[in-house]
Amino acid sequence: MRAVPDFPCRSRRFTVAWCMPRRRPILTIKAAGRRGRRVRRPVPVVSLESVRPVLSVRPHVADLVFQLYGRVLHPELFEIRAARTIDRGVYSASIAITEAGHLVTWRKDGLTLTELAASQKQPLPQRRRLISHRIAGERSDRLECRGGACYQTCFQLETVAEEVFWTFQEELAGEGRKRGLLHRFESGGRLALGALSWINVETRPRGLIVQAFHTFPDDLAIVKSQSLFEAP
Repeated sequence: MRAVPDFPCRSRRFTVAWCMPRRRPILTIKAAGRRGRRVRRPVPVVSLESVRPVLSVRPHVADLVFQLYGRVLHPELFEIRAARTIDRGVYSASIAITEAGHLVTWRKDGLTLTELAASQKQPLPQRRRLISHRIAGERSDRLECRGGACYQTCFQLETVAEEVFWTFQEELAGEGRKRGLLHRFESGGRLALGALSWINVETRPRGLIVQAFHTFPDDLAIVKSQSLFEAP
């Protein structure tokens, strides 16, 4: 484990598949075959309404970083496209789609964890930055906090065939119309259709699971992440 200065948490990497142990992502991609991908629809404890998308342009996928802070990041730092808040008594959370990815802030008894998928070109504070990785390939991380709270995450950047990409994005849009946060981005000019972000949230009495999908049509790339914020 590595000690984290100025914050009562420790972090260590762990080797798992990109989805959480004993959990699978809602949507998975099959690279071959006309059946596309397998869809699993868990019944969420709290159903979030889909948000009407507002068009905007996002950065290149190669510029993305995945970070965790032990503090609140001011919303003024980001262009928020869609947002929701959750209050379960034991913990509260705010979830937002931003111009580059997403922003999740989880609070419990004075402890604050903020997960961020953003552009590395965007100036962000370094104080209480606990985790920072460039989004490339597949990676997992874990943070154990004093008092028993725990954070786990895994994220992946995947490039797929053009037909698979557009079929997958269409399915994301369909899921987003039913639940979660959905935002459509305008086309960068070369393609008729723009990118899409969808975040699905599953709440538990003492935990929060956040699954995020961000598409990048110019690169036929999909960023997938799944994170667990858990109270003791």
